[in-house]
Amino acid sequence: MRAILKYTALTLFAIPWVLVPVWLVVVNSFKPAGEAAELGLGLPRTWAVAENYGIVLDRGGYLTGLLNSLKVTVPIVVAVVLLGAAAAWAFGRSRSRWLQAAYFVMGLSILLPPSIIPTVYLLRALSLDGGSLGYVLTMTGCRLGIVIFLATGFVRAFPPDLENAAAIDGASRPQVFFRILLPLLRPVLFVGGVILIINVWNDFFFALFLLQGSANATLPLSLFQFASGTLQSLNWNLVFAHVLLTTLPLVAVYVVAQKRVLAGLTEGSLKG
Repeated sequence: MRAILKYTALTLFAIPWVLVPVWLVVVNSFKPAGEAAELGLGLPRTWAVAENYGIVLDRGGYLTGLLNSLKVTVPIVVAVVLLGAAAAWAFGRSRSRWLQAAYFVMGLSILLPPSIIPTVYLLRALSLDGGSLGYVLTMTGCRLGIVIFLATGFVRAFPPDLENAAAIDGASRPQVFFRILLPLLRPVLFVGGVILIINVWNDFFFALFLLQGSANATLPLSLFQFASGTLQSLNWNLVFAHVLLTTLPLVAVYVVAQKRVLAGLTEGSLKG
């Protein structure tokens, strides 16, 4: 009975804060501009689905933004997961006070935002400003703390017996890392990877300062440029359609990865 009451209360709480805003975006993306300007929750009197989404795909820079988002998200996630796992291995196995201090500093990077002005000046000095490479390097460094924080606890929970046995058998450090440690860390790295995908895919702040021109714009920037271009008469139907198309890849990732994320979180709680 308590479980039923708990889930009923959570559902009632979620309706005004989650379901209503989502429904507002979805239903108004199907309306013509005049109806969408009312921001109502009712079904469209006139359906304009093909027209709205066609305009977004044709003039909203969606496909270019999608390719750019994939171009920066994939290398950032791969680099952060691999480098973060290697750093977590070092932090989890070392007893050095300096490394422990470095671990806490990396943990603080999750909470403290990096300074954007020195970052822009540094990238400009290296001739990396305005392009995808500078953005990828910056985001990789700024997001390492997430994977390090998640994976270090896992490394500390595992006894080093397997690593020592592999070293005795002649395995090198890279072989131990890729053949033993990475498979053991797979659940938590999968969770960290999903968090990174959501974080990087939705990033607007760094992209606004580090990416220049519509040719390099990611989906959040494309949405901003598209909405700003019609600022005098904001077409909410087109903005909402762009928002939905921007969110669809993340929804697909969530649907595919849901069970593995929950399994990774459950295993993480057992390890803790």
